[in-house]
Amino acid sequence: MTHAITTALLWFSAIGCGLLAGLYFAFSAFINSALGRIETPAGIAAMNSINVVIVRSPFMPLFLGSSLAALILAGIALFQWHQPGSVATFAGGVIYVIGMFACTIVFNVPLNNALLAVDPASANGADVWAKFLREWTFWNHIRTIASTAAMVLFIHALVSR
Repeated sequence: MTHAITTALLWFSAIGCGLLAGLYFAFSAFINSALGRIETPAGIAAMNSINVVIVRSPFMPLFLGSSLAALILAGIALFQWHQPGSVATFAGGVIYVIGMFACTIVFNVPLNNALLAVDPASANGADVWAKFLREWTFWNHIRTIASTAAMVLFIHALVSR
């Protein structure tokens, strides 16, 4: 029974990590650059709109579900250390929970909140927007790398089983 649950969690996590890695990659590769090319008030309005819509979309269950699954997998791996793929499972879980989930909560969400609080037409709006694009994108790169690495590790664990 535990083997089947672990396998299901690995599949869910690998797919979830891959989907989120793709989303984060899109923001890092071109979405934020495109938003940065338009007038500051329009860029802020667009990003704030994305942030409102995303929390009411399938992103949230996937974000929370894949984070919880990765945490559970890391715990299971500790108790099944002798099993093939356990090191990859543990590493994938830790990398994902820290590099994606914690990074989002500690860095990206506060930057989203600061952007939401600023008057886009104010002089401060331009400063907040420039800081947002620079710092949010940097932390998004970390999320992209962590999600991709976790996906690869979870796939490796599946193949090793």
